[in-house]
Amino acid sequence: MRHKIFSRTAEQDGFTDLLFNALLGFAFMFAIAFMLINSSEEAGKIDTKAEILISIQWPDNHPDDVDAVIEDPQGSLVWYHNRDSGLMHLDRDDRGNLADNINIKGGVVSSPINQETVTVRGLQPGEYVVNLLHYKSNFDEPLPVTVKVEKLNPSVELVYYGEHSLEGVGDEKTAVRFTIDENKEVSDLSQLPKKLLTKALGRDK
Repeated sequence: MRHKIFSRTAEQDGFTDLLFNALLGFAFMFAIAFMLINSSEEAGKIDTKAEILISIQWPDNHPDDVDAVIEDPQGSLVWYHNRDSGLMHLDRDDRGNLADNINIKGGVVSSPINQETVTVRGLQPGEYVVNLLHYKSNFDEPLPVTVKVEKLNPSVELVYYGEHSLEGVGDEKTAVRFTIDENKEVSDLSQLPKKLLTKALGRDK
């Protein structure tokens, strides 16, 4: 009788060990799969960190085309014809009301906002110049354009906000110039005109 009891106990212990090992193997494989999924997600991530955000905006639904033209301390330019330069990137090139309406499944989705944005992903010591170019004009009246420059780190700081008037095709104006010092602080704001794309037409408007 004792032999039978011992035999049944040994069989139960063997089954328990087998079940435990199976569960352990399943848990191990699940952990490996989870790590692989996380690694894949991390590999697909894009670092969207920016140091400075420059936004220019003009009236919604307006057909005119305004371009941001930004110069960094190295003399590199970002504008619609050169969207990436150094540490600067033109995130959105708005062309007025062109392509504002998109047909999706028989319906029309409209985006009336006119806005261009440029991000500066790393700060270089020296002067940055923010210009506006009236690329396409449809009316004789001046076009009001607002410019906002924000320093994003370590907290959001408004560097500049102002409104400017553009007066027709080819009108290029300096909205603001500012300097980044060795401590990554903003200084020396001015609006001293500087042509970046167009030649001076006798006087700065």
